[in-house]
Amino acid sequence: MAETLGMLCDKLTIVKLKEYHTQDASRLASLGEQALLLQEEIDEYLSLAVNGQIPPERLTFAANKVFKKEGNEVAEVVGKIGEVFYQLADVNCRLWHEQEKVYEFEKVPVEQKDAVVKQLAVLNLERNKCIDAINQQLINYIKKQQTT
Repeated sequence: MAETLGMLCDKLTIVKLKEYHTQDASRLASLGEQALLLQEEIDEYLSLAVNGQIPPERLTFAANKVFKKEGNEVAEVVGKIGEVFYQLADVNCRLWHEQEKVYEFEKVPVEQKDAVVKQLAVLNLERNKCIDAINQQLINYIKKQQTT
């Protein structure tokens, strides 16, 4: 397994966004299959992780983003896995709509182009913080279970 729980959750939120934004029946069927497979993979991952079958060091791959923090403030990511998953879904929705502007970037007024690019960068940073937070929450949960 080369992915983490946070990465799998991220993929699932993106599949659900794609489902929401399409009406094509064959694409909806394909996306529905992808969603089910991701849900099964998440269940399997959690089972393996909780049962100690995934080494703790493989439960996370830190984003290790290198960026100038000043001027790139990112929302705090707090809460348990469910809360962070919700925040991840929210940031991916905002990211989706911001990315839509880029597909027709020539229509974005010149004075707004920098803001669009900046917003994409900040939202991606927040997305990575959510993924990392989900992974850390799982690690914390497993450590807690091992000590009780």
